[in-house]
Amino acid sequence: MRTARAECTDRLLITGERHLRTVLTTYAEHYNAGRPHRSLDLRAPDDDPNIIPLPAGTIRRRQVLGGLSNEYHTTPLRLTHHRQRTPSSAA
Repeated sequence: MRTARAECTDRLLITGERHLRTVLTTYAEHYNAGRPHRSLDLRAPDDDPNIIPLPAGTIRRRQVLGGLSNEYHTTPLRLTHHRQRTPSSAA
């Protein structure tokens, strides 16, 4: 409760019950799936502990609750294929 208040509801003007439910639902999804937790080695609670993250090619930011909080996701590392050059026949 304290985290939801400190990171979310204390920073927003809640206009009614429907708005509060929407904000809390969005924040709960962010908290469990997108927010890193120090006690979990910067993983979210819903992350699979058996998957080891690889270095990312690009990091993308997604705003949550209109920019009140942000989630950062990595995109797969793109490996470039180099064409093998054939030796030129110089006579």
